Amino acid sequence: MNKCIKRLLAAAGVTGGIIGGLWVGTKVMSEPRIRDIKPYFRHRSPYIFAHRGGMGLAPEHTKAAFDKANEFDVDGFEVDVRMTKDEEIVLFHDAYVDRTSNGAGRINNMTLQDLKQLDFGYHYRDVEGSHPFRGANDAKIMTLKELLESYPDKLINIDIKDEPETYEGSLIPSLLYRLIDKTGVQNRVLVTSFHDSQIDRFGLYSGDTVALGAGTDQVRDAYLAYTTFFKHLYTPKADTFQMPVTVNNIPLDHEGFIDYLQSLNIAVGYWVVNEMDQMDALIQKGAHTIVTDFPDISFHLLNERY
Repeated sequence: MNKCIKRLLAAAGVTGGIIGGLWVGTKVMSEPRIRDIKPYFRHRSPYIFAHRGGMGLAPEHTKAAFDKANEFDVDGFEVDVRMTKDEEIVLFHDAYVDRTSNGAGRINNMTLQDLKQLDFGYHYRDVEGSHPFRGANDAKIMTLKELLESYPDKLINIDIKDEPETYEGSLIPSLLYRLIDKTGVQNRVLVTSFHDSQIDRFGLYSGDTVALGAGTDQVRDAYLAYTTFFKHLYTPKADTFQMPVTVNNIPLDHEGFIDYLQSLNIAVGYWVVNEMDQMDALIQKGAHTIVTDFPDISFHLLNERY
């Protein structure tokens, strides 16, 4: 064996020894920090959440959708929230009203009264291509407060959409906490966002009183920990991970990853799941929450197979 190869092997041995030493050292010195299970997650699982109220069956984020989903015994609703010009928290996904209403413009440039004049069933089409909700009284925008009061027995998954660097984004975490605190719904709401900083801001107000979801950075960090020798170093800040099934062809529904998150008392959820077989497969793997556009499909699944 020539000298070059011997040196390479020696270097590899040293590197492996360093990594092994680090792993042993951190394993000995670190103790798993497992989160307590919040009251929000103490009901029977799996949870079925209607995505934006069940946007496959009725106009998203409207009473028409929530009422329809309620017929199929969902556990709760997944909703997006934004702040209006007059600082009301409304259920809405987009920054603009154009896609879902007969109006145009940004949510943050409109008052609640302005928004209440719009028809949010205008563009919705059913499977036959017709517009059954145009002009319907129950196809209006709703506030988060109205949702909480209208469905007192439902769990609500709240996704903050206003971006952190905007005026609305800087204010909505505190407004949201004040609403939750005033209405006393701490045990039946979950607050999350794609923006980890928004979750952190909300957490400064709520402390450990409200269940929190994970932003994209947390999901990335957890997955990297899972795929390395240092998963014992990962400390979750969230009570649940709600994720797509795959990201950039990376499967996030691997049973090992689900088991790893469950070992940390993290409830594992997936969105948006609209096929019965995929719902069934995820539940079999241990998924805690399924978010779907079609609560009728999940209803038939649970009644037929569980």
